[in-house]
Amino acid sequence: MDRIDWNTCPAVERTPGKVSGAWVFTGTRIPLHALYENLACGATVSDFVEWFPGVNEQQVRTVLEHEAKTLRTALAR
Repeated sequence: MDRIDWNTCPAVERTPGKVSGAWVFTGTRIPLHALYENLACGATVSDFVEWFPGVNEQQVRTVLEHEAKTLRTALAR
């Protein structure tokens, strides 16, 4: 996750002083790493958006698509 340029992903933002400067879902205080931790433990996207009000399914899909695009680009090099 550290090697992905999240600056170009509209579903997340980072503001100094907000959640210690961590990447969060836009308009929330929910850190991006919460998504990955929950998915790694077996949660579905639907579970995540239910458990974290303020995050919608489109934001999660945008994050996952952004990551996949970044990884495909890296692998093509």
